[in-house]
Amino acid sequence: MLHTFLISLAVLALLSIVLEEVTHINKAKTTLFLGCIAWITLFMASGSPENSKLVGEELNENLLEIATLWLFLMSTMTFVAYLNAKGMIQVLVQKIFPQQVSVRMLMLQVGMFSLVLSTFCDNVTATLVSLGLLTTFNLDNQMRRRMAVLIIFAVNSGGVALITGDVTTLMIFLAGKVHISELLILFIPAGISVGLLAVLFSLKAEGHVSTTPVEQNYNTVDIVIGCIFFATIILTMVLNVLFGIPPVLTFLFGLSVMFLVGRTNKSNSEEVQVLEYIRQVEFDTLLFFLGILLLVGMLKEIGTLNLLTDVYGMYNPSISNFFTGMGSALLDNVPLTAALLKADPVLTTAQWLGLTYAVGVGGSLLIIGSASGIIAMSKVEELTFVSYLKYVPALLLCYCLGYGLTLFLANHIHG
Repeated sequence: MLHTFLISLAVLALLSIVLEEVTHINKAKTTLFLGCIAWITLFMASGSPENSKLVGEELNENLLEIATLWLFLMSTMTFVAYLNAKGMIQVLVQKIFPQQVSVRMLMLQVGMFSLVLSTFCDNVTATLVSLGLLTTFNLDNQMRRRMAVLIIFAVNSGGVALITGDVTTLMIFLAGKVHISELLILFIPAGISVGLLAVLFSLKAEGHVSTTPVEQNYNTVDIVIGCIFFATIILTMVLNVLFGIPPVLTFLFGLSVMFLVGRTNKSNSEEVQVLEYIRQVEFDTLLFFLGILLLVGMLKEIGTLNLLTDVYGMYNPSISNFFTGMGSALLDNVPLTAALLKADPVLTTAQWLGLTYAVGVGGSLLIIGSASGIIAMSKVEELTFVSYLKYVPALLLCYCLGYGLTLFLANHIHG
């Protein structure tokens, strides 16, 4: 009875996201409310001080994960807010992309840019920077929505090829299931599937678009802060691989350097303005993450995720991996991957690579299935849960193609 009630809260949270346009209640408010109710219920139903203490420990573990993500998001969003306000992102885009380009070519360029960027830096940063591209082009609402969907798929696809791009890829690598050289294979199916989606989205696209002229009102300090941002991204990868330093710590360090540079080179009033960029962070996005992760943590606590691992073992691993990827569109792929690694199924290298691709890209099938999707939904007004559903057939086709190519290549190379 308790488990049924708790699972129904998670379903209700999903419905509140789906029906946000009808109810006009912000999804961050409903998910946070239901997530808190779920954990309060767990405490009330614990029955004894010992059980209550265990629930408390699980909650603390869950809150630690959430706090880590919050601080990481806050750091990256502050950097991006600053660079965006100074016109640095727009200027960078004008250097990379031509001033006037066909919509079809732009679609392919944006897809490949997001794919490559997300290979080398985390999905959150890649999504924020890629979405920043959209503000520099004069796009209509429908094309902006398509571009945002393409960015979500491309960011999730690029993240599977290197341990710096996606948490689940890093988890599978650290468990000793795949090597970095083997993971690089995934860049081929990822690139082909993103290219196909870009082509599908641009079939009916006509005409050309031009970049919005940007006044170059930045100065030397802004360039230095831009360099600090990119140096922080590189340091995040290097320090994590060499010393196991959590990405959040490196990004907070980078943020502190940004503030110190702002203090050294600017007057007191301008220094305050640098700190004010924290206020531009989308706290709705952070609260939404908080609610979602509380609910996912609750599902993990009551054993729902363990049930999924039992179902996983009932079928051929290649089939199970495919549907696990689709499942990650509803459940967070990190605890899902953690549960599977804990179960320690006996898989070939090709099947582990298939699982890596599936849990990395499968979250793209629903907008709430990945951090990239959730951020895009909060940043792009035209993009909602319901409007995203019309793109699911094309996304599913590209996901199937990428997964099939992964198995084909992996079996031929490591078969």
